Formats: sequence, structure tokens, C-alpha cells
Amino acid sequence: MLRRALYRTFRSLSRIDYRVRRRFTRGGGLALGALSAAAVVGLDTNQTVAYQAFTFLLAVLVLALAAGFGFRLRFGARRVLPRFATAGQPITYRVVIENRTRRWRRGLVLLEEVPDPRPSLEEFLLADDDDDAADNWWDRRVGYARWQVLLTRNRAAEVAEHPLPPLPAGGVADVRVELLPLRRGLLSFAGLTVARPDPFGLVRGLRRIAVPDSLLVLPRRYPVPPIRLAGTRKFQQGGVALASSVGDSEEFAALRDYRPGDPRRRIHWRSWARVGRPVVREHQDEFFARHALVLDTFAGAGQGERFEAAVSVAASLACALDTGESLLDLLFVGPRAYSLTVGRGLAHVDQMLEVLAGVQVCRDEPFAALHRLVLARADALSGCLAVLLGWDGARQAFVRDLAGRGIPTLALLVTGRGERLPALGEAPGVRLHPVWLDRIAEDLAVL
Repeated sequence: MLRRALYRTFRSLSRIDYRVRRRFTRGGGLALGALSAAAVVGLDTNQTVAYQAFTFLLAVLVLALAAGFGFRLRFGARRVLPRFATAGQPITYRVVIENRTRRWRRGLVLLEEVPDPRPSLEEFLLADDDDDAADNWWDRRVGYARWQVLLTRNRAAEVAEHPLPPLPAGGVADVRVELLPLRRGLLSFAGLTVARPDPFGLVRGLRRIAVPDSLLVLPRRYPVPPIRLAGTRKFQQGGVALASSVGDSEEFAALRDYRPGDPRRRIHWRSWARVGRPVVREHQDEFFARHALVLDTFAGAGQGERFEAAVSVAASLACALDTGESLLDLLFVGPRAYSLTVGRGLAHVDQMLEVLAGVQVCRDEPFAALHRLVLARADALSGCLAVLLGWDGARQAFVRDLAGRGIPTLALLVTGRGERLPALGEAPGVRLHPVWLDRIAEDLAVL
């Protein structure tokens, strides 16, 4: 009950802070702070004249607020967004603002609306005390430090204010906005706000424009040297055609005469018409390399940062592998088992990054579900890259099972600060590589 009450308090205070920062300019914030200080100091009118400053500041702020709330102009707007963005890399996009009034408008400011970073009640209640930035028992007990950590973690993007050029009556302005995506996933925009400061420059009048948009933010990626696993080329059932799916489509080899039992779909009708007898297409199966990129989605409580790091590691590996002459299967478990194959004319790596942008923690299935998913494809795999969140018995059994089937495996263990590295033991064909949370780029650079 205490945590629930604290959550409601923090949520309300955060909302008030957001509105004050949006409504007041820097000068207005200083005036508001001076007003509060004068109210405290000037309580005893016999000992101080601070009440005069309080009265003056109050009158100025009331006039400024009245001018700000009178801002009721009409504007139109639209965004021109890129197809993708990448977490941690700033992008620039265009916003077209239309002045739908009959007068020139000057001194306007454009404010972007990004998703609300305030955590849900469930997130706040389930957050680990170990994640708190507090150094003392009282702060950990109250939970404000935990609230700040969750706010920082949930912040989707940073967008600065952008001044608008003078807008003529019925005119249009094209503004370039710089945005810094902070985390992967679908970044949803609810609207834009046009702000106009009052004559004192203290309070801004706000006019919101509903402009719903969305931008897919791909996972953060790090440079990775070329990776070559020691696996051999293996027979692939049905071959792989230069198409958009994996199935029974085989590689074309030659034309030959029809034989009883040949499927009708293989008849080459043009050749039949030319030579006057049935001719069919003959195909052959192929031997080539096929690797699995396995992502561990079974994160425990307090492992949110580790899971995000694992997704970034998987995205970095997907971009580093050469899929021109081989296949790469992305395998993970969410609400169900997922598999995506790229390479040799099938899906592109960009599609794999899109999938990784939306992957979430799996809490409904055990790690054994991922174990079964990978083993179902083991006969066709030449090698395996596994991004793991821990090194418990289930994960050790998974890696040793792959080694026992002769599949060379590179297991990247995402390791938290202060943790001891596990011992792999005797497992030929398996390489365990730690990736520390505070030095991901350095550890991937030495693969």
C-alpha cells in the first residue's frame, strides 16, 4: 500500500513538473522560483519587505499567464520521417508547419511530443531495489531513486525546442528537427505543439496539433570484426531458391524428357511446344553453410538492461555475418517460437533488425522451449552464435548439446558488473566469450 501511494505521488509530481517546464520559459522558471522564495521569506511583514517582491512577481506572472492562455491560433502540420532510426544515433527529419490565420506570426517555437516515460504501477512495484541509484536506506525505502531510474530507462527520445521562422498569412514553413532515439522499438508521436511566449517572455501559450506518426527505432549496433565459424557446408533439404521463402523450391539444373511420376508443376511448357514432347525442369539440392543466431529472451527480474544489451549484441552479429553465400536463422522465443531466415536472396538483414527492434522478454515459457527450437534445425546447421543472459544448468546443457552434435558454437555471455565469469569446462567446439555491460563495444571488437 505504501508503494502504491508513493507511486501515485511520484506520478502526479512528474506530471506537474512536465507541465511547468513546458509552460514556463527559463525566465518564467526563475520568476516562479523567486515568487516561492518571496512567499516564504515575506511571511512576517513586520520584519521584511519581501512581500512587496512577492506581490510584484505575482502580478507579472498572472498577466503573463493570461496572455499565454489567450493563444488560440490555428495551425496545420505534418512530419516527413525516415523509414528507420537507430538507438543512440541522432537523426534529422522535416516538419512542415502551415499558418492558417490571416496575420503574420513571429517568435513561435516548435515542441515535439514524445511518449510518456513514466513507468506503470506494475513496473514500479516489480523493480528491484538493486537498480536504485540511492546510497542510503531511506531513499531505497521511499523509492524515489527507483522512480528516477525507471524514468531514465523508459525515455524513448530527446528532442530539443526549435524556433520557427516568421510565418506569413496562410504561409508554410519547413523546419528540420533533430531527434536522438534512446531505445529501440516503435517510437510513437502523438502530436506537435506550437508555443508563443507572452510579451514579458515568462509564460508560453501552447497550441497542440494532433499529428500521429510512428518511427521504428532499430537496436543499437556495435562494430564487429568478420566472424567465421569452423562449421562445414551441409545438405539443405529442397535447396534454396532465390525467392522469399524457404521450402521445397530447388536450384534449377537442366531440362530433360518427362518420366512417369514427374509432378505436373515441373513441366516446361515452352520446351514441350518447341520439341513436340513433354519436357520437365530438373533440379538439384545444394550444400551450403547455414548458421543460427540464437537470442536468449528469458530475462529475470532486474535484468532489463542486460536483455537490451543482448538484443544489441544480436543485432551487431547479424550485420557482421556475410549472408551472400550462406543462410542465417534468427531464433528466439516470445509469445511463440520465432524463426527468420536471411541470406542467398531470401530476406534481408534489415528485416532481421526490424524483428529485433520489437523483441520482448519471454516470461511464459522455460528456456527449454528455445533449446527445442534450435535442436529441431540442428541437422542443417553449420554453426551457431548464441547470445545468452546467464550460465545456469539449462543454458550449459543447451551449449553442450550443440557441441555433442558437432555444431561449432560461439556463446556470448552478457555479464553484469561485478559478476564472476563462469567456467565452461571441457566442451570441444564451443567458445565462451563474455560481454560486459560497461564495455560492450570493446568486447565485441575482439571476437
